Amino acid sequence: MTYERYFEEKVSDLKTEGRYRTFATLSRQCGNLPKATYYGENGTSRDVTIWCSNDYLGMGQNETVLKAMKEAIDKFGAGAGGTRNISGTQKLHKDLEESLADLHKKEAALTFSSGYVANEGALSTIIRLLNNPIVFSDELNHASMIHGMKSAKCEKKIFRHNDIEHLEELLNEAPANAFKIIAFESVYSMEGDIAPIKEICDLADKYNAFTYLDEVHAVGLYGPRGGGIAERDDLLDRIDIIEGTFGKAYGVMGGFITGKASIIDAIRSYASGFIFTTALPPAVLAGCLASVEHLKTSESERDIAHENASYMKQKMKDAELPMLEGESHIAPLIVGSATCCKTLTDILLKEHNIYVQPINYPTVPRGTERMRLTATAAHTKKDIDILIDVLSNLYKQHSVLDQVSSV
Repeated sequence: MTYERYFEEKVSDLKTEGRYRTFATLSRQCGNLPKATYYGENGTSRDVTIWCSNDYLGMGQNETVLKAMKEAIDKFGAGAGGTRNISGTQKLHKDLEESLADLHKKEAALTFSSGYVANEGALSTIIRLLNNPIVFSDELNHASMIHGMKSAKCEKKIFRHNDIEHLEELLNEAPANAFKIIAFESVYSMEGDIAPIKEICDLADKYNAFTYLDEVHAVGLYGPRGGGIAERDDLLDRIDIIEGTFGKAYGVMGGFITGKASIIDAIRSYASGFIFTTALPPAVLAGCLASVEHLKTSESERDIAHENASYMKQKMKDAELPMLEGESHIAPLIVGSATCCKTLTDILLKEHNIYVQPINYPTVPRGTERMRLTATAAHTKKDIDILIDVLSNLYKQHSVLDQVSSV
């Protein structure tokens, strides 16, 4: 067998299972979100409505953000010119990191090229510097967190999702003098639920554990200044490291961590994913800073997004669609089959100009394939009504409810 044939068969396996990912080619329409131009076969194009965007607040088209990015390009040029250590640290890095530290009421912050790199780099570095601590990880933690744990080769205990009793069982079994890290998320994007952060912090205090919280799906969107669920619940001071992203509610790109200055400095000094990566460019930094600062004082975007999310969830309940009923803004709609999920999303795109990406294994367990729906601040009630009507009819036509109930 040739090498080429070997890889062809691996891709063929994915297609047979219905898990082969196809990328929809889109051009988002600034000023007209959530609309985008979809480019189909034979050079055709048409307008579609996006229902799986992470730009929860529509900040990707916010005039303040766009103005800051345009001005930065003209003033500073395109790239950073190097890594943070080799000429790449801009004053905008310092300004943004100071803004983030203020956002979470922490001593310091550090920016990364993405949320994924922030998680992998920060967690793996913390683990290595603590010399093989025991990491207690929620079973549904993001792949980037798992990557960080694996690359550091630590002892890992996995607790059932949001299960406080199971977490305490595992903590109680661990040696009292061992370093311990509890790694978890605030908003779990595939389930749409929210972690019991206070209860986890109580256990961390009881068992002298370090807390690492991923707030990527919450920063910007929750809390009076967009600090996330920990800010909303007045728990910022009880979290050792908060990790976030600019690529979701802030509408730009990049990742970050905040925490004690000594910890942030250690990560800055030892994390390979930070040290050897070209720094974020000035225009991106300026856009991130403008977005963070804007959402510290503006509530309107958050209010609209949460209102739309509540409205959509109620419409889904009324239509008896099999939604996972978490308390977050995300509405996962269960399909239960990879092939059926792909069929439904293809129909939505081809016949109804509705774009939703199917979520299949390994992102979610087999048999729980789903559509992850997000009603953003850019959607209207009419958009939501159209979506739910189409979904309700499709579920009936393709007997999806029978399929879900048998899973």
